[in-house]
Amino acid sequence: MPENYKIAIVGAASLRGKELNETLNDSVFSSAEFLLMDDESALGQLETVGDEVTFIQRIEPDAFRGVDFVFFASDEEITRKHWQSAQKAGASIIDMSYALESTPGVLLRAPWVQDWNAAPDLKTTTVSPAHPAAFVLALLLKRAQTVASVVSAAATVMEPASEYGRSALDELHQQTVGLLSFQSLPKQMYDAQVAFNVVPSLGEAARVSLMASEARIRRHYAHLAEAMLPDAMIQLLHVPVFHGYGISLAISFDEPVTLDHLETALGGEHVEVVLSDSDAPSNLSSAGQSDVLVRVRTADGTELATKHFWVWMVADNLKLAALNALACAQELRFLRPQGKVQ
Repeated sequence: MPENYKIAIVGAASLRGKELNETLNDSVFSSAEFLLMDDESALGQLETVGDEVTFIQRIEPDAFRGVDFVFFASDEEITRKHWQSAQKAGASIIDMSYALESTPGVLLRAPWVQDWNAAPDLKTTTVSPAHPAAFVLALLLKRAQTVASVVSAAATVMEPASEYGRSALDELHQQTVGLLSFQSLPKQMYDAQVAFNVVPSLGEAARVSLMASEARIRRHYAHLAEAMLPDAMIQLLHVPVFHGYGISLAISFDEPVTLDHLETALGGEHVEVVLSDSDAPSNLSSAGQSDVLVRVRTADGTELATKHFWVWMVADNLKLAALNALACAQELRFLRPQGKVQ
């Protein structure tokens, strides 16, 4: 029997919102009634929901009445403005904007990594899906330590422009065109040149903060690790690509491990280990993929057993965020049987 939930996506016109819409329509929630909402600038836009076309609506005070799930794929300001209205209406809230991650009672989740001991219960109204880079690192290190004890781990996370929305994408594109045509560069979003450039920080007037993003990844990884996973040093770089995370992870074990053994341990659900050098994982090959693509190499480049390895992983950042939000909603779904508001 289909479960006829009512689902609202706030920030439906955003990159995250569009990806989430597609992901939900390919999931157990495909038969739900969807409400697409956003701020004034997106009102009236047409979006496809399954086989139907619908308009993006204004977020009214009573917009969440009778809604089972509200996904906030908006910016932080919109989430903070409207989430309590959704909570008062009795909806389960999945906050993809990170606006509520430090709010008391909000549960930080990555169901692919965490077990049911930390799962939502009947008192849980709001869940914040963990940062994609944090839960990918947690997933890979959780599997790595089944081979041998991990004594050190250091990750460099390479972040794409789409992580900061359409405005960041547009500015990267405009900067690229401007440089090729010897024109001045727009810097409203980044306050720095990001086209053809790799940067660890942005200008003082930037609308986004790499330091804040890096701190969030560290914070979320530490929460997911919960003393069960190894400590990991993490640095964040912004790279001149539109989509897709690239993460370079250095792992050292307490005893020698074979390459085949580690590859076997890392592969499985949600992770595809690529063995061919001619088809090495890249942000282009990860586009639209549900799995994390991984390539493993020994630190010294040989095939001999060793304690030290490089793991290169790539993932579609928007797809991964949507899949984690979906997994969080599926946990909450068991608390709302048959779409009845509790």
